[in-house]
Amino acid sequence: MSLWTQFYFNEGKKIFKWTHYFPIYEQHFQRFVNRPLTILEIGCLSGGSLQMWKSYFGPQATVVSIDINPDVKQHEEDQIHIRIGDQSDTAFLQSVVDEFGPFDIVIDDGSHFSPHQIVSFEFLYPHTKENGVYLVEDLHTSYWPEWGGVKRPGTFIEHAKDLIDTLNAYHAREAIPVTEFTNSTTSMHFYDSVLVFEKGRMLRRHDVTIGRDENGVRQRVERQSLPYKKTR
Repeated sequence: MSLWTQFYFNEGKKIFKWTHYFPIYEQHFQRFVNRPLTILEIGCLSGGSLQMWKSYFGPQATVVSIDINPDVKQHEEDQIHIRIGDQSDTAFLQSVVDEFGPFDIVIDDGSHFSPHQIVSFEFLYPHTKENGVYLVEDLHTSYWPEWGGVKRPGTFIEHAKDLIDTLNAYHAREAIPVTEFTNSTTSMHFYDSVLVFEKGRMLRRHDVTIGRDENGVRQRVERQSLPYKKTR
């Protein structure tokens, strides 16, 4: 059953999601279905999305959520664990990582304030597994003036724009430092209100020409090779 079908015919606890998010979820999450995994969703609200993830990913999934509201603790059930704390409190985040991490998937559907999103990302991204996914949603708040948005320094969108440069740092000829983000990120996917980071380790980047020359001889020529740089 597709994630959209589960959402549309939901008769459990309330789920609040923008409808155009579901193709994004399916695109990046489908490979984890019916496999052992740990998913962390920042923000619990009515608990419905946690039940949706539990149903979608299957019986081997561990679903973890963090929320600042102690009342949401009532939404715990088999496979679903809720911890109460602030997503911008790194000591609290460390306690969650110590208990459940590292994570295959992290979804930030928490406060939607950019400073909180940035702190959570900078802390939790290194604790997302090597082939994991980190998804930040409801990024339209980066464009709301009352939330400090619209192309202002400090929004998550502006933070992410800088990360595009970091992703491509190997090609900047040392003008941009290679970081662990460079080495551990294969792609960034920008959608309406959503940004998805796909992790994976690329140890070597090289440019190869393959084909037959003017004499019909097949050749393989390595034109450029960018040396892998270790990072902390």
